[in-house]
Amino acid sequence: MLFAGTDKDGVESGQITVAYRRWAEPRVVEGRIYRTNAGRIEIDSIRQVNPELIADNDPDVALADRQNAKDVRRRLRGDDTLPTFLIRFHVVEGPDPREELAAQSSLSEADVSDLRERLDRFDELSHHGPWTVETLRLIQTTPATRAADLAASLGRETAPFKLDVRKLKNLGLTYSLEVGYRLTPRGAAYLDALGN
Repeated sequence: MLFAGTDKDGVESGQITVAYRRWAEPRVVEGRIYRTNAGRIEIDSIRQVNPELIADNDPDVALADRQNAKDVRRRLRGDDTLPTFLIRFHVVEGPDPREELAAQSSLSEADVSDLRERLDRFDELSHHGPWTVETLRLIQTTPATRAADLAASLGRETAPFKLDVRKLKNLGLTYSLEVGYRLTPRGAAYLDALGN
């Protein structure tokens, strides 16, 4: 989830704890933590609502930092035939475990073994063959390169390539940049451990 304008500040400060989104289907799951441009949030609940039935005195309107029900409807983005969802959430305090993981510059044998098992599993489940080490090496040699260009160099479509890189990021191996990616210290340490 992304938060635009003053909503980002409101979420960061904890003032905004509700969001309305127009989606074809829910994109968040209750109980999960998501990284957003306003920090990490945990989803407390999500339910579909009829935007025409939102009342001005509904407390969720104020918690979303909207002036009234009309303001909620006016700010909804996307096709108005899509369902509207009311999402309640709270900011998750403390350091992001993925950031701490990514910062590891040395790995134990157990760390390397665990990563190898996880990456081997990704490779086994792939419909396009082994990709994990090849993708890490590509990012290492061509950081800050557009995802579309990286995908094309591997003969892959951009969208599934980006999903795969997100799996590597979730293991603390890559960073997303404004354009492209780069290896984290953990990712570089893993490739060093593999050798040639």
